[in-house]
Amino acid sequence: MSALRIGPYTLPNSLILAPMAGVTDQPFRQLCKRMGAGLVVSEMVTSDVRLWNTRKSSLRMMHSGDPEPRSVQIAGGDPEMLAEAARRNVEMGAQIIDINMGCPAKKVCNKAAGSALLKDETLVREILQAVVTAVNVPVTLKIRTGWDRENKNGINVAKIAEDAGIVALAVHGRTRADLYMGEAEYDTIAAIKQAVSIPVMANGDIDSPEKAKAVLAATGADGLLIGRAAQGRPWIFREIEHYLRTGEHLPAPSLLEVERILLEHLAALHAFYGDVMGVRIARKHVSWYLATLPGAKEFRAQFNRLDSTDAQCANVREFFSERHNNGEGVAA
Repeated sequence: MSALRIGPYTLPNSLILAPMAGVTDQPFRQLCKRMGAGLVVSEMVTSDVRLWNTRKSSLRMMHSGDPEPRSVQIAGGDPEMLAEAARRNVEMGAQIIDINMGCPAKKVCNKAAGSALLKDETLVREILQAVVTAVNVPVTLKIRTGWDRENKNGINVAKIAEDAGIVALAVHGRTRADLYMGEAEYDTIAAIKQAVSIPVMANGDIDSPEKAKAVLAATGADGLLIGRAAQGRPWIFREIEHYLRTGEHLPAPSLLEVERILLEHLAALHAFYGDVMGVRIARKHVSWYLATLPGAKEFRAQFNRLDSTDAQCANVREFFSERHNNGEGVAA
């Protein structure tokens, strides 16, 4: 797979951490970058700058220490507001602006943002032109294959995007109506890739090195977006990168390494969010990491009752110590 370029940036590899609200915060972005992602993208930020002074929004912004090139995803349905949001993010250090037209969440779609925009191709064009004109950094776009199975207009939207100056396109291989159900349709991504000359990244159900290779072969895509499969498994990036480059599997991380990664992640979450919020957000990450390990369900029930950073870290160490003592050496 040749190097992926986004505007002036050549990425170290073509594996991208997909933006996920409530997941791809700064601690997780930094971790996935260390674990082999070629690019990491921020959580979705609203285009309504009046809401930015909330604690929730401010934590989603760019921060010093974010891996470069710094990519921020914005969402909204008003061209002028999105243009202003793009400008403000660039002032704060964003080096790539990504526009979300792929999120199927009702609260996003009901505001005519995310994948709801795919219904209105004229508005899509206006938004893309407004944002591209507003900033002097590369603008990328995330879409789905269409609104529903009867209205798959991904190819049209891709052509509109290319005409508007979008430099790269990520396609989730489902329609808005599909949410995350059923199989991702890689044939539609392949058709979109054929229809435009800008880089196209495939997204949807890429959860193993073999799947990554198969999706690249099926779509001809220039890169891959990996989202849910990285939750609790940030090392998936180095596993896929190694497999695509060599055809060989990296050994699974040892329990010792998983424990180290998890404790580092916990410390970063606690430092970034502060104790109260950090403890709360750590719970979902810990349950993802441990999901496949024996005893995880019982552990999670007790872990979720803990309310201090020290107790969480001690509890995780205890969990792994028991696994070591039982002679379980390798994570799933």
